[in-house]
Amino acid sequence: MTQLTETELFSAFDENANVKHGLPSAAYTDNYFFELEAKHLFANAWTFVGFAHELLNVGDIIPLQVAGQPLFLVRSAKNKIRAFHNVCRHRNLKLVDKSHNCKRHISCPYHRWSYSLNGDLRAAPFFGGNKTEFPQDFKLEDNGLLEVPCKLYHDWLFVNLNGDTESFDSFIEPLKKQLADFELDDFVVAASIEFDEIKTNWKLLMENFIEPYHVQFVHKNTTSQPLVDHYIVEDGHCLGSAVDLTSEQQHKAKEGTLSVSSRYLTLFPNFVLGVYYPNQLGVHLNQPVSAGSTRQRRVIYQHKQADQSTAQIEKIRKLWISVHKEDHEICERLQEGRYSTASGEGGFLSPHWESSVRKFQELVADSMRPALPTT
Repeated sequence: MTQLTETELFSAFDENANVKHGLPSAAYTDNYFFELEAKHLFANAWTFVGFAHELLNVGDIIPLQVAGQPLFLVRSAKNKIRAFHNVCRHRNLKLVDKSHNCKRHISCPYHRWSYSLNGDLRAAPFFGGNKTEFPQDFKLEDNGLLEVPCKLYHDWLFVNLNGDTESFDSFIEPLKKQLADFELDDFVVAASIEFDEIKTNWKLLMENFIEPYHVQFVHKNTTSQPLVDHYIVEDGHCLGSAVDLTSEQQHKAKEGTLSVSSRYLTLFPNFVLGVYYPNQLGVHLNQPVSAGSTRQRRVIYQHKQADQSTAQIEKIRKLWISVHKEDHEICERLQEGRYSTASGEGGFLSPHWESSVRKFQELVADSMRPALPTT
């Protein structure tokens, strides 16, 4: 793909037609395109990275990677979750290699430089010769960890590697608008699901969630939500679909299937939220690993007054495992299809059911255009 210009890559995608092409296959298979996404898409966005409930105690620390950059999240002494570049300022060793509680200090195992939970450098033993001696013009206060903006919305953590991007308030506003009739604070963690790496590009998982077109075919045994009752949600970078079911439809639904009014919402690039009325939320964390691989997790939230037993929660968890496996199989086959020369122009998108997918792909393309030669 390194030989392709912007025009060559997006020529079919940019055609002015009622039925539009999707992104070209290189956007899903090419390693160079994947590397450019890290630098020009994820590094310039509010990226969803984790869950606050996993950092309950002061000193809890979690390493992660965003846009190819090693970072870590830590709950500081002031009970605030912060994000830092995961490198020691001395020799740039990766400081945190596994989730744990670091007590009150983050210490480098190489030369024992130590930092507070606020990122301040507290000790650099023997750096100037003797244990507490420093070289001329070296000051602890000038050499703390480099912080990354980190914001919390409900239980969900977002980081921004580029301080020049839109404000977090602007980023989250369309989601808040969609959830205006929901009191998020009334929902608590009920269960989580960890999936191994899925052999598909992260965008295919996002696109699959955004559109309802596939539901009656792929999920015919796990959901009872007729396609004709769905509608598209498209509000800037908040994209997805929704379905409103009558009480009669819910009553007639096949037992054990998902059969409630729902909203399927995303925030570009990688935040995914399912709202299942009246008592359940589900959030996916899609973490790109390579051009052809993504790691996915799901956290299930229940209303605090739902009063569901452990057995009922496990039943819900198993239903979602089944739904995800159906999606994963499809997305892996979508990925396999992208390696065909026949998929170079990206297939076609339904102007009715996949307009929100098209918008998602336009956001991807617009993020990438500045990184590509025009001629």
